[in-house]
Amino acid sequence: MTDSQLHIYNTLKRERELFTPQHPPFVSLYVCGPTVYGNSHLGHARTYTAFDVVYRYLLYLGYKVRYVRNITDVGHLENDADEGEDKIAKKARLDKLEPMEIVQLYTLAFHKNMRQLNNMPPSIEPRASGHIIEQIVMIEKIIEHGYAYISQGSVYFDVQRFEKDYPYGELSGRVTEDLQHNTRELDGQSEKRNPLDFALWKKAAPEHIMHWPSPWSEGFPGWHIECSAMSAKYLGETFDIHGGGMDLLFPHHECEIAQSLGANGKQPVRYWMHSNMLTINGQKMGKSLNNFITLDELFSGSHHLLEKAYSPMALRFCLLQAHYRNPIDFSNKGLQDAEKAYDRLSGVYLALKDMNWEGTTIQDDTEKLLLSFEKECVDAMNDDINTAIVISNMFKISSIVNQFSSSGKTEGVSKETYEKFKNAYCTFYAEILGLIPEENNAQNDEDFGKLVDSLLEMRSEAKKKRDFSLADAIRNMLSQFITLQDSTDKTIWKHDKKK
Repeated sequence: MTDSQLHIYNTLKRERELFTPQHPPFVSLYVCGPTVYGNSHLGHARTYTAFDVVYRYLLYLGYKVRYVRNITDVGHLENDADEGEDKIAKKARLDKLEPMEIVQLYTLAFHKNMRQLNNMPPSIEPRASGHIIEQIVMIEKIIEHGYAYISQGSVYFDVQRFEKDYPYGELSGRVTEDLQHNTRELDGQSEKRNPLDFALWKKAAPEHIMHWPSPWSEGFPGWHIECSAMSAKYLGETFDIHGGGMDLLFPHHECEIAQSLGANGKQPVRYWMHSNMLTINGQKMGKSLNNFITLDELFSGSHHLLEKAYSPMALRFCLLQAHYRNPIDFSNKGLQDAEKAYDRLSGVYLALKDMNWEGTTIQDDTEKLLLSFEKECVDAMNDDINTAIVISNMFKISSIVNQFSSSGKTEGVSKETYEKFKNAYCTFYAEILGLIPEENNAQNDEDFGKLVDSLLEMRSEAKKKRDFSLADAIRNMLSQFITLQDSTDKTIWKHDKKK
């Protein structure tokens, strides 16, 4: 077997192989989407921003990309357990809504949050509930090939039978014997031949709201089968990249591999990528710890752990400062530091975007630094999508851009080099990292500008009439929002973002 067939996790060699000219021009990308029974949270932001950058970078390289991200909406049992209440039905009952109203409500909210983060929409966003037939057909193939069995109206994947032909646990490095030793006896295990067997189809209890007819029972599909069925439908039985959070590595992605091999006899994925977990002030995020922060709470500052509201772009920048496979710890200080760093980088981008070449001399050091910028960023992205290095390169070069901006001239660099650098910097900032500069909206707002000019004119008239009390009051009021600079004949103002 080749290295890629073995699916050895996190080998940078395979990531580099992916981005070479020998790779086909079409790339297929599948990312596990959200289960829509609650508001989007920081974990969603981490995963989907990471793979948004993967998507953007593949497009930058010239690939035609089909990006599929599913919506889980069939009302699975919690953690794919054998007994219990599905969360979508529970939420629907509490809110006195139909389950699909809950699904639509949270799907729309998820889309809103993704737009706020400037995450591009996928090429296809299939819902599990719209692909019940495909899931049933795949289960039938697995049964036909001898890797699943029917028990009391439910269908389970037979892990021990599968292991006679294929390894189970290779992606995550799990050993079956250890897993069996650590498996607890759970309710419903009597239906299984082995505690490690997982549900492909569950017979619905009478109170289970979401269910469909099947050859085995009126029921609903297991959690893992949906991704196997939908990825095969839209990307083929073997596709290029499968992504998701580290928490999905086992059992979800391990089970996907087993199901696809059991049905089709082929490894389903060439390259696996997983974004790492995040913590809040050093603790794992969870509702029981009262530190579960939704994106709406972060953007409004309404959570009790937040000192203020943070913008979507400040969050995006914070996420991209770390490599997607490294853990991130969120804190007010970390977010505020990221906010300041993002503001500085936005200033460089805005200055560069509006600056045309104007120079007379060429300095070898400046030429060399600007010419090397694009290659260094491409090398970093080719090395397992290292956005942290890209951002570091942007800060490293920012002093030169600031010198250009303060002097009003692009001295020390040729026009050809400057234009190439400017295009590369703006492309990486806006198109690959997907950052949107927070421009000086107040100063550019026509109504705000007219109001300030009117008040300054009023202040000028007050000074002429020697009504210094009114003039000072106007200045003190405006100083809360803008920076004023008086001269002999006029007052210059600019909006101050720090105020």
